[in-house]
Amino acid sequence: MENLQAVCRTKQRGGIIMSKDILDEIIAHKRIEIAAQEQNVPISFLEDLLEKNDDMAKVHSIKASLAASATGIIAEFKRRSPSKDWINRDADAKVIPASYQQAGASALSILTDEHFFGGGLRDIRAARPTVSLPILRKDFIISRYQLLQAKAAQADAVLLIAAALSKEECKALACEAHKLRLEVLLEMHHEGELDYVNEYVDMAGINNRNLGTFHTNVENSFRMAEKLPADILKVSESGISNPQTVKLLRQEGFRGFLIGETFMKTANPGNTLSIFIKELES
Repeated sequence: MENLQAVCRTKQRGGIIMSKDILDEIIAHKRIEIAAQEQNVPISFLEDLLEKNDDMAKVHSIKASLAASATGIIAEFKRRSPSKDWINRDADAKVIPASYQQAGASALSILTDEHFFGGGLRDIRAARPTVSLPILRKDFIISRYQLLQAKAAQADAVLLIAAALSKEECKALACEAHKLRLEVLLEMHHEGELDYVNEYVDMAGINNRNLGTFHTNVENSFRMAEKLPADILKVSESGISNPQTVKLLRQEGFRGFLIGETFMKTANPGNTLSIFIKELES
């Protein structure tokens, strides 16, 4: 991370110290996971791959898609959660993202954490040929290596989580993401994280889920709405289960709504999304 910070000329402004919780456990495991991945696929290999493959330079903008959409649904593909265990164990990434697109999603979010969420970069690679929608790599991004992975898998954007990073790390990673032509969705949960927003952040996300306890409360988005910069595209994440909530959040200035479990827990996630959007448009 030191080299990355130097390249992007960031300045340390301090981070948030969290007590021992689920997020700490996830990040600790993520560091071990990344080290093992780098042993198998060196960072130089990913850099060479991106330099030689023009197809990977293509960009589908989540920000533009959400800004132009009357619904703004970011439909999420995930199999499990630390708080719910398996939601849809046998979910097929070649099928469900395409059904989301057909149902009218504005963008896709794909969980790539394997240990806690049952996903992987293979899910983005499986989905990409089946959809033209922009894809967000949703994971616990803590290193440049993961950004290179995301680009190589043909994701269009990455999630950066304020609670998992210092402000210096967040800015450095966002800077590097832009160099790779990846958009950045910055996820925040409370007022203390608002100053994580920097010039490389494309969208501001308010997570209604506390990453320490994984408890969700959509009121968090309503509470935080007026505190966000007026000119940034706002995304509400997690805990959204009915169209009326989306309508109310749009009135508060939100233009993106990341929804996963509401769809994934059903037998036909794409059909559930289709019904959700019809109710939203009514």
